[in-house]
Amino acid sequence: MKKTREKIRILAWDSVEYLKTEKDMAHYLEAALEDGDPALVAAVLGDIARAQGMTKIAKKAGLGRESLYKALSRDGNPELVTVLKVVKALGLKLKVAA
Repeated sequence: MKKTREKIRILAWDSVEYLKTEKDMAHYLEAALEDGDPALVAAVLGDIARAQGMTKIAKKAGLGRESLYKALSRDGNPELVTVLKVVKALGLKLKVAA
């Protein structure tokens, strides 16, 4: 009996497609912060900014669009001031809990 191999179809997954509400975005950022990986936090902020419109967020944050893309990439290393400006421009807040 001849075996046939099933073809596996792989689709690109983009989290931006699932960031529909502010609540979705807040939960996504919260999960990244809980993980504690700074590169992940930057990438998640980039995803959220893309979901809302990178140009719009860059303007609100007072930053250049291209520099914002770079800072919020997986390889980016944004300064805290940049992170805080972006979080505010996104309409989100960072909170600390004991």
